[in-house]
Amino acid sequence: MSLRLSPRKEQAIVRRLLFGLTALSLFILAFIIFFILRHGLPVISWKFLTQNPIETGKEGGIFSTIIGTIVLIILALVIATPLGVGTAIFLTEYTVEGSLTRIIRFGSECLAGIPSIIFGLFGFILFVTKLKFGWSILSGSLTLAFMVLPTIIRTSEEAIKFVPQAYREVSFSLGGTKWQTVSRVVLPSALPGISTGVILSIGRSIGETAAVIFTAGSALRLPTSLFSSTRTMSVHFYILAREGISLSKAYGTAAVLIISILLINVITYYLMNRFLRKYT
Repeated sequence: MSLRLSPRKEQAIVRRLLFGLTALSLFILAFIIFFILRHGLPVISWKFLTQNPIETGKEGGIFSTIIGTIVLIILALVIATPLGVGTAIFLTEYTVEGSLTRIIRFGSECLAGIPSIIFGLFGFILFVTKLKFGWSILSGSLTLAFMVLPTIIRTSEEAIKFVPQAYREVSFSLGGTKWQTVSRVVLPSALPGISTGVILSIGRSIGETAAVIFTAGSALRLPTSLFSSTRTMSVHFYILAREGISLSKAYGTAAVLIISILLINVITYYLMNRFLRKYT
């Protein structure tokens, strides 16, 4: 007696199993978001968003941490994006597959697997101590740039590889130079994939704690220069929760973080879809 299932039954079982796994993943994600927002949304108010923390965060709001987070991430992306995209262009357009490309990819993959606490210690030793930048926005941004660089390199490289070779051949046949082809044909076509890497980098940067607290510090005042110490929202949430200073303020900070990430993704995907419609 054969226990082999018919192809239709096997297909139905696999479909139900995959649907169940997908539903479970979405449920876990939705539960986490709902739990944080349920406790955090009642805390959020105009005063909470526009006042600086008082008494180590027990009173006041999170305005200085919002500014610190924004400045830190923008500066990190300004440093990492040209380096990452430039490296991806070099690997895909200006060199052939060989020992050099394998070494660069191996180094990038090694960087991607390093724990964030190691990046924090590295940034503390190099930028804070050796280069004497101190606990500052500059030290934190450089450390975050090194952290997100592998993500931008890999996603940009795959996006550029995905551009059909025929696009390049048409450009060359019309008299376009190598750089004209890359800048006017390849990069615009690969922009959605490159943007995905940048979005992933924003998500990793905005939630990073270990690397930032060792390099940017945890000052509650508003930063006045690149050499000012600052506290990001993730570090603020960590300190509030760990020290038991104010659990309600910690939930409020976490809710703002989640809402910020959701807004960034929605706005970016909207702009990316508009760009795709324009070029197609």
